[in-house]
Amino acid sequence: MSLITVTYNAESTIERCIRSVIAQKYQNIEYIVIDGASTDGTLQIINRYAQNIKIIISEPDKGMYDALNKGIKLATGDITGILNADDYFASDDILAEVATAFMDSNIDILYGNLDFVNLNETIIRKWRTREYRVGDFDWGWMPAHPTFYCRQSLFNSLGFYSLEYGTAADYELMLRFMHKTKVNAYFLNKVMVKMQCGGMSNKSPVNRINAWKFDLKAMRKNGIRFSFISLAMKPLRKFCQYF
Repeated sequence: MSLITVTYNAESTIERCIRSVIAQKYQNIEYIVIDGASTDGTLQIINRYAQNIKIIISEPDKGMYDALNKGIKLATGDITGILNADDYFASDDILAEVATAFMDSNIDILYGNLDFVNLNETIIRKWRTREYRVGDFDWGWMPAHPTFYCRQSLFNSLGFYSLEYGTAADYELMLRFMHKTKVNAYFLNKVMVKMQCGGMSNKSPVNRINAWKFDLKAMRKNGIRFSFISLAMKPLRKFCQYF
């Protein structure tokens, strides 16, 4: 299994992230860290754990999804997942359960639940989802991307994160894989990741408007039947998942 963490000036959280990977009971992990030429102490912290990381790259990039693509292209595992620098695994058995699920050759994608936490690691919101049904994306449904794992072969056959979609690049990829291509997905009914609040698309009203534009573009590209309805439903569906 390959696991990718991308970083940029994440000195306050990257050690927590790395330590949660090292603590996993499942150890057959090809851990890849792609740093965007951080100017703070991020790289020094990463290098302290170099013995636990298969590949470390630090160089300028075009943002998070460009860095993810670099990591995916270097990955040699059958299964690929991500763990953002601000996030950490909810328990030490997450990757063991992911690996067990993918022993079923019919499973192409896996996703689960996550908790949003604040700087003190207190849970402030919960994202709870369910098994995917064909057509769910037409009505604003989506899985939590930080819990998204898939077979490496899907990237080779269906493509990588597209930089055309800005902060919606992860949403567009999940649409392309799950809605348009209809590969087999498995819901792991477990909190997989603790995600620190403060996503790129929600930092300001302008960012939120731009995110909606990218969402709409992704919907139209991948054949969402009711794109404007879905655009309105998507944040509402996410809000309902918090309870």
